[in-house]
Amino acid sequence: MPNSTFPSDIRSCMKDCILSVLWAKKDIYQFFYDAGCSNDELSVIEEFKKPEMARGKMVDLIFDQLLKRQDSGLGQYRAMLKSLLDWSHFDEYYFDKINKLDRNVANRNLEHLRQLVEIRDQKHRDNVKRRTSGPSDKLSRYNSLEELRSIFIELHEGKIKAQQRGYEFEKFLKRLAELENLQVTGSFRNKGEQIDGALKYDGENYIIEAKWQEKRASTEPLYAFASKVEGKMYGRGLFVSVAGFSPEPVKMLISGKAMKTILMDGEDIQLILEDQITLSKVLEKKIASAQIKGHIYVHPITEQPKV
Repeated sequence: MPNSTFPSDIRSCMKDCILSVLWAKKDIYQFFYDAGCSNDELSVIEEFKKPEMARGKMVDLIFDQLLKRQDSGLGQYRAMLKSLLDWSHFDEYYFDKINKLDRNVANRNLEHLRQLVEIRDQKHRDNVKRRTSGPSDKLSRYNSLEELRSIFIELHEGKIKAQQRGYEFEKFLKRLAELENLQVTGSFRNKGEQIDGALKYDGENYIIEAKWQEKRASTEPLYAFASKVEGKMYGRGLFVSVAGFSPEPVKMLISGKAMKTILMDGEDIQLILEDQITLSKVLEKKIASAQIKGHIYVHPITEQPKV
């Protein structure tokens, strides 16, 4: 799936699949929960027991919420897609006993989804084949990105406990940096401070803060990290928050001229995993934007501020 925004035809078919394999609204709610949807996103359907909350409306509301995310919900959509492509459970009660669902319809929708994905993946493979027809290191990079994409989806699925997920996210970022031969260290403690890692890019050292949480990073963690950066000789920082950043603390950091930290979010990571841009290029674009324009939170391709 090569696009940085989830294809509308796949989303539409996924909706048909969800509604054809799950009848109980509590099961639909659980499906979205298992796919890594946040409590804020799930709040729009938490009254699913009420008659006016139709099954189709539940799916539409969640899909709308995901599209509002800074990363357009790519991680959650991919987790749902993986679950549906591997679907094998057909609850006998709803399919056979009370006939609320039709097994033929469900299988037809699931097969249609697999066909749509296969068509898109084949186009992606053809493009990759053209790009990697030269040096073998290009193919190795592609295979490594495939593996990292799978890890990223697993993190979104929420099967790992919150505390462990943060640790796994740190390891994920370290591997992503190592893929481009960037010098990187793992987490460590320094005079009572917890540092999630450090990265060397273009001769400069950046300490790293990695956050995997439901909500956008707010004032407290962003300012706490900025303080860590300020306390280092020629300090620079890279704050990575999968859910993105709240506008106010970003604007306050800029207005306060504390621009020694650049910001990355889940959308940036997705663009790297889809091989639309490299991590080194992301860093280059963000650093240049901060140095030249005073923007610390920009889209790495359009270079437009995100808040």
